[in-house]
Amino acid sequence: MIDHTGIVVSDLAAARRFYDAVAGALDLLTVDNGPGAFLMARSVREYPYLWIGTLRPSYWAEGSRAGLNQMHLAFAARDKAQVDAFYHAALAAGGRDNGPPGPRAGAGDYYGAFVLDPDGNNIEACCRGAAATGG
Repeated sequence: MIDHTGIVVSDLAAARRFYDAVAGALDLLTVDNGPGAFLMARSVREYPYLWIGTLRPSYWAEGSRAGLNQMHLAFAARDKAQVDAFYHAALAAGGRDNGPPGPRAGAGDYYGAFVLDPDGNNIEACCRGAAATGG
């Protein structure tokens, strides 16, 4: 289970456009979290959430910066159509293709899509089981 996670971005406006689009495709929301950050979640009062901001975390190692260490984050989608919507919304909002929607070899009943956000983080949406096979 994830309680929360976060990523540091170099351009908050570009990140907000990208994650607003991705959130809409996945029935999530984004909310402001001060002048240098926002949250992405199912609800403003629920965990888990994703923190996205331009602030330099105190726990970062010396020399760290946005995009230096690529992060991978997979969002759970309800079905293949939602994975497809995520992919198209992400590309339209400035994301870059990193693997179009489809099954993945060796992953079983799995359907996913990968995009790179404006800072190069690998962002995915996926579904599993009957949602991935159409059954």
